[in-house]
Amino acid sequence: MRNYELAFIADPELEEEALEELETKVKGWIESAGGTPGKFDRWGKRRLAYPIKKKSDGYYVFVNVEMPPQAGALIERNLRLSEQILRFMITLQEST
Repeated sequence: MRNYELAFIADPELEEEALEELETKVKGWIESAGGTPGKFDRWGKRRLAYPIKKKSDGYYVFVNVEMPPQAGALIERNLRLSEQILRFMITLQEST
C-alpha cells in the first residue's frame, strides 16, 4: 500500500448536499479499488486559472488515500466519467 493525494475540482454549481454525495461516491470508488480514504479537505469555491468546461470557478477537494498502485487506474476511470468533476489529479506522496 502506498500513500497518494487525490485532488479534484468539482462543478461550482453543485449544492452543498450534492457535493457531499459526490464525496461519498469518491470514497466508495476508493474503497472498492482496495484503498482507504483519509479526511476530505475542502478548500471551498475558488477561481480557476483558466476556464474549464466553460466554468471559471470550482470546488477544490483534497483527499489523502492509502491504496495499492494498480487501484489508481480504476479510480481515474470513475473520476473521468463523472460529469460533476471538472479536473482531477492523483499524486504519489513521498515517504519521509
